[in-house]
Parts: sequence; C-alpha cells; structure tokens
Amino acid sequence: MSISRRRFLLGATVVGGGLLLGYAFTRPSRQSLANRDYAEDGQTFLTTWLRIDPDNIVTVIVPHSEMGQGVLTSLPMMAADELDADWANVRVEQAPATDLFANGVLVKGFAASMGFTAPAFLNRTMDFVTLKAAEIMNMQITGGSSSVRFTGEMGMRAAGAAAREMLIKAAAEEWSVPVAEITARNSRVYHESSGRSLTFGELASAAARFEPSRTPVLKRPDQFTLMGTSVPRVDIPAKVDGTAQFGIDAMPEGMLYAAVMTSPVFGGLLQSVGNVDAVMQQRGVVRVVELDDAVAVVADNYWRASKALAMLQPVFSSTDSDNRSSSDIFADYESALDSGEKNKDVHAGNTEQALADATEVLSASYRVPFLAHAAMEPMNCTILFRDGHADVWTGTQDNLGIRGRVASIAGMKENDVTVHPFYLGGGFGRRLPMSTNTIDQATLIAQQFDVPVQTLWSREEDTRQDYYRPAVTSRFRAGFDNNGQLVAWENAYIGKNEPAEAAHIAYNIPNQKIDYVDSATHVPFGAWRSVAHSQHTFFLESFTDELAWNRQQDPLQFRLAMLADKPRHARVLREAAAKAGWGTAVPAGRARGIALQESFGSIVAEVAEISLTADGQVRVEKVTCAIDCGRVVHPDNAASQVESGIIYGLTAAMYGQISIEQGRVKESNFHDYEMLHLAESPEIEVILLESDGAAIGGLGEPATPPISAAVSNALYALTGQRIRELPLKNYRFLPPPVERGAVDA
Repeated sequence: MSISRRRFLLGATVVGGGLLLGYAFTRPSRQSLANRDYAEDGQTFLTTWLRIDPDNIVTVIVPHSEMGQGVLTSLPMMAADELDADWANVRVEQAPATDLFANGVLVKGFAASMGFTAPAFLNRTMDFVTLKAAEIMNMQITGGSSSVRFTGEMGMRAAGAAAREMLIKAAAEEWSVPVAEITARNSRVYHESSGRSLTFGELASAAARFEPSRTPVLKRPDQFTLMGTSVPRVDIPAKVDGTAQFGIDAMPEGMLYAAVMTSPVFGGLLQSVGNVDAVMQQRGVVRVVELDDAVAVVADNYWRASKALAMLQPVFSSTDSDNRSSSDIFADYESALDSGEKNKDVHAGNTEQALADATEVLSASYRVPFLAHAAMEPMNCTILFRDGHADVWTGTQDNLGIRGRVASIAGMKENDVTVHPFYLGGGFGRRLPMSTNTIDQATLIAQQFDVPVQTLWSREEDTRQDYYRPAVTSRFRAGFDNNGQLVAWENAYIGKNEPAEAAHIAYNIPNQKIDYVDSATHVPFGAWRSVAHSQHTFFLESFTDELAWNRQQDPLQFRLAMLADKPRHARVLREAAAKAGWGTAVPAGRARGIALQESFGSIVAEVAEISLTADGQVRVEKVTCAIDCGRVVHPDNAASQVESGIIYGLTAAMYGQISIEQGRVKESNFHDYEMLHLAESPEIEVILLESDGAAIGGLGEPATPPISAAVSNALYALTGQRIRELPLKNYRFLPPPVERGAVDA
C-alpha cells in the first residue's frame, strides 16, 4: 500500500473565519461530525492538523505524544515550511483522542515500509481505507520512529502545501490576477507587481471554498526555510521553568491515590488478603480494593496508601512457574534450538551445502537477558467515572488507544471516555496500550469510586511488573571457502519479534539460512526501544567481528568488502571510522570497536573507544556515530535523539538485566537495576548524513542497537576476551595481553 506523500485528499471548510485542513474521503460526513462534536466559540475542528485563524495565527495539531523526542516542534516545522508560515505565528496543539484525529498516515506509512503497494487509481480509496483502519485500530501511536518519516513527510508536508495552494488561489480570485503571479511567504500572500498583499487569516474563509489538491507541489530541499534548521523546541521552556505537566502531575479536585501490589509470579491470582481491619484503621485510608491478580489500598495521599499496602498480607495462588528461573528459561531455549521446529526467516542459496564444502566453519552462540523499560516517570493513571462518562489523565504513547482500552475494560462506549494528554516522562514502548497493565488496574480501581483516583506504581512494582524486552538466544555458523571468502551464514534464534527484518544481515553473503524457533515463557514481553534490533544487532555485529578477527582482517575493511552493493551503508561506516580515527594509534590501555545496522529507515555505524577501570570493568571513553536518515529536519534535535539512543543502549549493555528466580523478577529498583550515571557517560560525536532521493528515516530508535556490539568488539580488541552474553557488569576483564597477534583497531 505504497501511496505517494503527495497523494492526499484534504478536507476544507470555513468555520468562524478559519481554514481547517485534514483528511477526508467524503467531506460532508466529516464536516458534519466535526461541527457536531467540536463547535466551540464559533470555531470547528475537523479531521485536521492545520488551522488558520482570522488573527493570522497558524495552529498545527499534532497526532503524536511528546516524550522528549521533540515531535511538537519537528512536525509543525514541516507543515509550516510547506505552508510558508511565519514561525513566530505558529502555535502547536496535541490532537485530542477522538476518531476525528485517528492517524491514517501511520497506516499508510507502516504498510509502505512492509512493501504493500496499490495502483495509483486506488489512491482515493486507499486514503479512505487507511483512515477507517486507523479509526478502528485507535491509531494515534507514537513509536517505531514513525512521527517524522510517516506523519511528517507523508502528512504534514502535504497539508501545508495544499493549504498554500488554496490561499494563493483565493488571492488570485480576489485580485483577478493569474495564480502564477502570486507568491506566499511569512504568513502573507503577495502580488508583487501591484504591491498588494493579504494575510493568511484574511484569506482563510475564501480559500476554504476551493477543493484542496490531492497532489500538492512540495518544496525541493533547496527551497526549505524551516526544515534543516534548529529552531528552539516548543516544549523546552515549560520543562525548564517547571510548568510542563506530566501524567503524574494530574490533580483533579477530590483525587484519591491507589498503591498496588500485583502477584509476584506472572499469572498468579489473588486468593485472600489478611490484616485488612488494621489497614482500614490507618490514617487517610479509604478502601482496600481486591482485583483478580492484585490488591490495592486507596487513601488520601500516596504515602499513606503505600505504607498501608505494606501492612497487608495478600496470598496469591501457586502457578506452574513458581520454581522457574532464568537458567530454566535459557535451558528451554537451548533445547528448542537443539530439537524444536525451525521456522523459515531467510533462505538464500544452499547454505547447508556451502557449509559442508567450506574450508573452515566457525560457530558461536549469544544470548541477552530480559530488560525493563525503567522510564523515569513512575507508571501512573488517573481516572474519574461519573454519570456514565470517564475522564482519563495520563501520559501515553497512544491516547486514542488508551481511550479504547479504558472503554473496553469498563464496558463503556469509546465516545464516553475522554483522555486528557500529558507529556511523558519516558516511554520506550512501556506506555503503549498493549504494555499498560497500569491502565487496566487504574480502570478497575477507579470504577469503585465517584471521585478521581490516581493509581501510582512504586518503582519496585514497575520493575517487577513490566512488559520486558525478551530474553533471546541466537546461534551462528559461518563458512569460508578455500579462497578465504565468507560464503555461508547460518543463524537460528529464539522467537521472532518485530520488526520482521531485525535478524537479517546487510552483507553480501551468497548462502544464507536464518531460522527461528519458538519457546514460550511465562514472562510478559512488549516493545522496547528499537525492539528486536536491540538484541539482534549485538548478535550479528559481534559474530561478524569474530569472523573478521579469525581472518586476521581489519573489522572495518572486512565489512566494507561485503557492502559493494550498498553504498549508503559503506559511506556510513567510513564516516564513523574516519571521525573516530580508526586505524590510528589509540592511547595506551584503549581500543576501538565498530558496529553497523540499518533500522527504521536509517543506517547507523558506531565506533566505541573503551578502556578498563582499575577493578577490571569497562569504561566507554567515546562513541562516534554516523547516521544516514535520508534527510534531517531539525539537526540539533536529531543529534539529541541519537545521543539518547546511544545512552539507552549503553545502559543496557553495561547494566541491563532482569533475572527470574522462583518465577518472579529478582530486581526491584535502581540499586539493582542500574542506569548509566552522568559521570560514566562517554563523549559522543554525531555525524548526520543525508542522501539525496532517499526516503526519510527514523531517529528515536536507530542509534540504540549498534552500541552493545561496538563496545563488546572494542573489548575483544583490547583484551582478547569475546563477550557473547550481556550485561558487562557481570564480568571482570583481564589487562590487555602483551601480543594480540591480529589487526590493530
């Protein structure tokens, strides 16, 4: 379902002197819906992301959540640039959680990224289908590095360009001059030869009479005035002065607080609760609420609720997993890889024959543990049920999806639920609807009250009741022919998760066999920053490095030799290596490692320079990252996202480990689920590359996957010790050997 970014059907109407632009298949039905549900003070919002008011203020309505990635700046920049709006007069609003603002462009974007195509004559139909699909799926997701590359590139730009054309047509009609003589800039429309001009606001009503083009002419990059610049982010002032509101800041009048304890073993059910009478005597306690798998104390403040909760004596049912451990889970993985049914991922050439004929065959097995998300803002949700309606206050990666989830759990119609959006104090996949057990509990608890109840999880509850990044084991074999050429690549791994291509390799190896084996666990899993790329890049790039050292070849040159047909990948590798000083001498006691990955439409290479501390632990001194994301919208923000992705991935590589003992999570808080500290953070150099004609790529996630491999590869270069299992905190490394006997990286 590949639909050109220009091919949008935009609806337009005039309400109160304003011009509204958005998507529609049949304008009357959507206009009617908008007028019925959103008429307020003479102004109506339709299926729209762009509003021009009579006072010449342009408002861009963003169907994504702000969780530190700068989406409330980058998307409005794209619309305003195509519109030729004065940035000083642009305002930003987050889209409400209603069907009218379901994000059909995301459906188009994800479908196109998976290779679905449709004939051009079906564009109008596909516009309608994807919009309706977005409504049905409650699609307002922020994730998958999709905001700029899909919503921005395919939607915001088209909306701005179509609006500009409509305003120019309106001015041409007003002045009785040809359209070709009209120009737009800085929120005004000009007829240069006569010296006349009008503001966008003055023309909005007249412009809305025109049918917006389905194929508006978009600017060339050399015509951009906003895109490619680093305008100040609109969310930063409030975050600096403390006025920014996160979900935990919600305080509707009369609010109570709920502290929750869930079955420590996943799948356990609540059987009884002891000491309830004593708890009810505690100051401020209002009620003890029993759920299927949890118990909560509701009080007039969180401190009292949590202290009273600790006094309860809940009894949970036993499960088949009560004695399970991480060792048991990995043992199951090994058994599954030994004898389980293999599912085809990639089969190219004849790998089995190539391995049989190979002069040398190398094998290795890697694994990574479960990981928590560890968002800094504690998980929370505030809900008020009253008069058949529910109000929800929370920070989420999908406001429309949360509306649907609350409605489903409460047995209500979705239109009877109003979600009030907030900033997110970290998401990383944890605040998606499919990973929000907090929302489920908050709904069930709040249903028992006629005042707002904020369900707030402790850090311990969040650490032990997450939807984790899956633990994975991955096995490899590779074969070299008698000319020393890598001719066979075999990989079998546990559990295929999104995205589908995560285990695929960029390198040109003629015979490839990649399979996966299912092995179920009782541990719940969900999306984690960069999803399956975060595990597989560690596996793929570490094993590739092993092969290079085995051949006594420079790891950079070994990779480049297999990328002759991928010039963008090769360029990214070369740029990162050159900036990092690859091939030059490093200070004594240091070494460099390199890794490459393509994910979410962007290609990333990272070089890690590391040393060892006095007690044999790893210290990452510097990370050099080159990323080709096609085109950069906001350079400063792009660099910040890359830096963030590196820090997040480095935290996982150094410290990240969720351990299962007696069926439950052992770790509980930041003392045993550690984060990278500021003093440990390396110097980071980011090189932003652009490729003419390439599709725009993501930035929030692609920098996370390569860092673990880059660091472990540097460790081998320094110590001769190959790390095949993370995290690095579990090791103490020996000092470098006197003679490495291989290439100097």
